[in-house]
This record gives sequence, C-alpha cells and structure tokens, in this order.
Amino acid sequence: MDWQVASDVGGTFTDIAHVDEHGVLHTAKVPSLPENYGEGVASGISTLAEFCNYKISELTEVMHGCTVATNAILEGKGARTALITTKGFKDVLELRRIRVPRLYEPLYVKPAPLCPRDLRFEVQERIGASGEIVQQISRADVEALAEQLKGQNIEAVAVCLLHSYINDTHERIVGDILRRALPDAFISLSVDVLPQIREYERTSTTVVNAYVGPVVKSYLDGLDRELAKKGSHAPVYVMQSSGGQLHSDAVKKLPAQIVECGPAAGVIAAQYIAQQLGEPNVITFDMGGTTAKASMIEKGRLTYSEDYEVGSSMSNSGTIAGGGGYSLRLPVINIAEVGAGGGSIVSIDKAGALKIGPESAGAHPGPACYGVQDAYATVTDANVLLGYLNPHHLAGGAVKIDRDLSYRCLTAKVMMGLGLTSVEETAYGIHMLANEKMVKAIKAVTTYRGRDPRDFAMIAFGGNGGIHGAGIARSLGVKRVIVPVCAGVFSAVGLTVAECKVTLASAYLVPLRAAQAGRVNELYAELHNKGAKLLGRPLRQTSCFMQLDLRAKGQAFEITVDLGQSSFSANCAPDIVDRFMQEYEVRYCHKPDASSEIEIVALRLTIADETYTPPPFLQMKLSDGQLLGKRQVYFGEGQAGEAPVVNRAYLRGKKLAGPMVIEEYEGTTVVPPGASVSLDEIGNIVIDLDGDQ
Repeated sequence: MDWQVASDVGGTFTDIAHVDEHGVLHTAKVPSLPENYGEGVASGISTLAEFCNYKISELTEVMHGCTVATNAILEGKGARTALITTKGFKDVLELRRIRVPRLYEPLYVKPAPLCPRDLRFEVQERIGASGEIVQQISRADVEALAEQLKGQNIEAVAVCLLHSYINDTHERIVGDILRRALPDAFISLSVDVLPQIREYERTSTTVVNAYVGPVVKSYLDGLDRELAKKGSHAPVYVMQSSGGQLHSDAVKKLPAQIVECGPAAGVIAAQYIAQQLGEPNVITFDMGGTTAKASMIEKGRLTYSEDYEVGSSMSNSGTIAGGGGYSLRLPVINIAEVGAGGGSIVSIDKAGALKIGPESAGAHPGPACYGVQDAYATVTDANVLLGYLNPHHLAGGAVKIDRDLSYRCLTAKVMMGLGLTSVEETAYGIHMLANEKMVKAIKAVTTYRGRDPRDFAMIAFGGNGGIHGAGIARSLGVKRVIVPVCAGVFSAVGLTVAECKVTLASAYLVPLRAAQAGRVNELYAELHNKGAKLLGRPLRQTSCFMQLDLRAKGQAFEITVDLGQSSFSANCAPDIVDRFMQEYEVRYCHKPDASSEIEIVALRLTIADETYTPPPFLQMKLSDGQLLGKRQVYFGEGQAGEAPVVNRAYLRGKKLAGPMVIEEYEGTTVVPPGASVSLDEIGNIVIDLDGDQ
C-alpha cells in the first residue's frame, strides 16, 4: 500500500507523523542523532512503518523539516565562504545598518560576518541604477581571481554586484567563470537568491545562502542514502521558511529558504487547526527542547516578515527590534525564536543573576534527569521538580527520568549559588524566568507589530508547549489556550498538511501611480513561469497570489499588501493605497499624509500546486479515559498541593477545574489553578483562563 510520511528533526527529538486514509494520525518520537540526523529519521520512519504494518519500499513521499541550516549559522559551522563584490563594497557586511538590538549597551559588538574580510574580493565593474553598464567587467580579471580562490580552500562563493537585480549581465559572467574554475564549490549569485534593491540585505542573504549551501546539500544527500539503506527511494520534499514544500533538488540550489523550515511547519499546522476551530486570530507558541518560537495568524492568514534576521539572541523580523543577526530577506513566516527550550541550560551569570540558555543540553547528554550527566541543570529538570513532568518517565516510557538527579543537580548548581533554601522556589523561579523570556518572543510578533495579544487565542505545541503555554498566556492576558492533537510532534503534523508552493519576488522600483500595467503583469508572468518550474508543475496546474511591497516615498522600510485581483491595472491603485494605509496605521499607530506618494519596491508572487488537497480532518485514536494518579505540583507560594494526573481522553465530555496535569505520549499539558479545561469535538485540549467553570 502506498503511503506518505512526515519527519521533523529537532535538537532533542525527531518526530515522525503519518495520516492514514481515514484521517487518523499515527506518530513516533525518537531521539535525534546529531552525528547522523538522517539515520535518526530513517530509524523513526522504520519504527512507524512497523507499528502501522507498512512496507518502507511502498513509501511514496517523505516530507521533511529540519534545523540544519539554522544550526550551521548559530554554531558557526557553515562552509568556508568567499564573497565577490563590486570594488568599494567589500565591507557592506560589517557596515550593515545603523541599528543595534540593545540600545543601552555601549560595548555591544556586532556578530562576526559569515564571510571574513580576508575572503572578500572586489572586481572592477559598475552597473548604474537604471541598468546601464558604466564600466565593463574584465573576464581576465575574474579568471585571475578564480585562480586565486583555488588555493584558499574555498567551499562556497557568494557573488553580489552593484545593481545586478536590474541587469544581471556581469554577475552571470562571474558565475560562469567560477563554476568552470571551481566545479566543487557552491556558487551563489544574488540574482538567483534575491534580485531586489538594498545592498546590505541582498549581500547578506546571498552569503547566508552560500554559507549553508554545502551543509544542506550534504545533509539531504545523507538523508537519501539512509532512506535507501532502509529500502526507500521516495522523493524528499522539504518545508521552506515561507510555509510551502519544495523538492529537495530545488532546495539544494537555494538552501537559505529552509533556514526556518521546522518552525514554519508548526505554524502551518496551527493555521490548519485554527481554520477547523473557527479561530481567525491565534498566536502560535512552539516550545521544543532547544528553542521556543512564536508567530501570529490574523484573519486566518499567515503573517510574513519583510526583514527577517537569523543568528541573533532572538531570530525575528527586524524592523523595530532587530539589528543583532544576519539579514535574510527571503520570504519567511514571521516567527520570533529565542534560545529557551526544555533542554536550555540554567546557570548563574557573572553578576549573580539567574540565566537560562541559549546553550542547550540537546539530545545528548540531555537534561540531568535523563540520568546521563549532572554537570548542569535545565528547564526540564525544574519542571520535573515542580511536578509538571512525570518523575519516572516520558514519551510513554521511552525516556527514563531520574528525579533525584534533577534535585541534586539543581540544588548544587543553582539553588546554593543563589543563596536560596527551597528547591521548589528555585525551580519555580527557573520556570517563570523561562516564561518571561518566551513572552518577549510573542511580543515580537504581536505587540511590536501593533497587535494586542489579548485579542488572540493561543495554540501551544511542541514537547514543552503544553507545560508553559497557560502561564505565558496568563502573563499576556490571553484567555484561551488550545493544545492540539499530537502537540508534541506538531511540526511533523504540519508537514502532512502543507501544500507545495513557493514565493518569489522581483524588484520594480516605481511610484504606484506611474506603474505600467503591461510591465507589472509581464514581471508577474515571469515569476509565475519560474515558480512553476521550481514546483515541477505545468502552469495550468498552478495558482497565483499576487502582492506588492510598498512604502511612502523617502521611507526605508516596506509593507507587503495584497494586489486584490488577478492582474494589475491602473484602477486598482486606490484600493492598494487604502490597504497600505490601514496596515501602516495598525503597525505604527499613525499613517503617512494622504498626499504622500506611495512607491512600489518589489512585486511578490506565491505560486501553489492546485492539485494539492489537504486532509479533510485530522484525528487521533483516543484510548479510554484514565485517571493516572495524583502528584504534588507547585505553582508558587501558597499554590502547592496534590493534582490529578489524567490522559487526554479523560476530558471527553467534561469541563474540569485546574490544577491538573494531562499526560500523553507526545507531551504533557499543565492546567494551572483558576483555569478550566475541556476537550473539543476534534480532540484538542482547550484551557480557559478566565476562571469560569
């Protein structure tokens, strides 16, 4: 029987999901193998196949999400990358923008460029802002430079020449010469990666693409080999940061588009669930073992970043709160990410204050309670001591828990260092500090964009989302938290419902009133053709969604708005301006003067496979309701006591009061005092924080 499977690799666990012909979810959760992630994926798929009585040889498609590109950047383990640029522009990566993420830190040091200065090279050439050739490039000079690179042990080369987005002639020449001279190097041209204005952002994005290129290619090739060892030659489709899936062969050519693929999959799953529940406005909260991620779905639609940054203490959209990472202007779902997960290491900084992350214990050695090490405590150890997590095992017994080791480690490494006397208070302080760190991520996608979190429900998922979701929601004034089916493997679930699509953009700098309809529609048609080729579909099997990047004349940042119709024409301009003004006012609490000239900066097109049909519904087989027992839980001073521990099915047909702990194979959900909990018709856990019961 033909079947499909989804796999999501995290820092601690690898999650596997399959939806059968009846819409029933089947899942598996196995430890990640950092030394060979592909082996872990193949092993997890084998486990699920055995459980479902499937043959791996009949596997037709593997949908995949991973953190390999992100980790390469965060850990500085990408390719040895050179940059070739126009003479006078080799320091663009260091000049960046006049913005820093921490205003009152005079000794702030910008992150080191992914391409060091001694590997940046200049060529004599110049193309004008209108596309005219001011100074012709010399092939001989480029060939000499290519020969020079041969002795530099270069693995990847990024090429970004001035104004190549309007005329790519010189950049294509450089690319052709480099590919002949350095056949084993990964060559990344800005005209293929980001053919848009903004020299720093274009250069940074092209360098990121080159930096992660060899790493991503090696990873995906390795995944294919491991699957082949198990007997599967199914094609692998990888989630993009924009929320669509793309064949791995296309991803290998533009790997920067999967930097945030794992978090994007979780947001796609949340959008799917929100549509089923009739919740148009939701905050997504995804807390795993290494990081916590937040995004916003408004009026049923995803929100995208106009200026995303990766590699800082909090990867996020950088318009207001950025400046600390590497600019990545490819289409990215607006996701804020912080180094706060279950495996985040708890320590005491030089000032004697409690610190959480961003370092993580990962899958190996893992938190102290895993019984492997006692060198440091983690957030998970704190949650075990608070009674939120089972003190004996997790994942249905797959992961053994040593509560005593958590106690000894947290006491020695944290409590005594802080001069405290109560291990419960210490653990609760760790839990609350982790919550506050994650609140910052949620504000980055809501408050910083002019949205009030109190107007949203929260969908909490990931292995630790159900543990921290209610507490974070209460801090933000959010009244409802939804913990979906299979919350602990939710990003893998998102891969099963994501469509095949790609988002492309083309530079087109012109006043909106002066835009030529023929030229705009011609550029959209070019993007449509390019996108259909990337998807491997004929034009007739694809659909398009058109948008424009707009700004008021003289401003430095754009806002993306919908075109609102199937083609551009002069009579659609007033509606476009209205949408721009509305979003501008929501985001910045004021809007440009009505007489301001609005400019188009770029055209944006999302091309989707029309033949795709998502599962009509998802459900999981619920066992009989069980009261699993009771245990002591701690919610701060004056809020300690015994709480029932139940499985998800126990909530069926009931509305119960907290405190309560809900345990299942994929994760744990904590219902605090003063909240009520129930199960909806789909099987999602619904926590209401208004106190009504």
